[in-house]
Amino acid sequence: MRPRTRAGLPCPEPGGPEGSGRHDGCVEVRRLADGRVAMRRSTDPDGPELVFPADEMARFVSGVKAGAADFLL
Repeated sequence: MRPRTRAGLPCPEPGGPEGSGRHDGCVEVRRLADGRVAMRRSTDPDGPELVFPADEMARFVSGVKAGAADFLL
């Protein structure tokens, strides 16, 4: 059986290691076939997803690496 997916992200099986609730603050990120990047909250695989163009995600990652998100820590 193929795993369920939404926006290219595999949905964890209920009660499986990915859906056990051990990682309440996690997000899942995946590059889609068309180059966009999808993100979702790992504890809510049927919930909303954010999908970003690749260039936006590259700017975000560059900013994080440069310290632009350090205020969040």
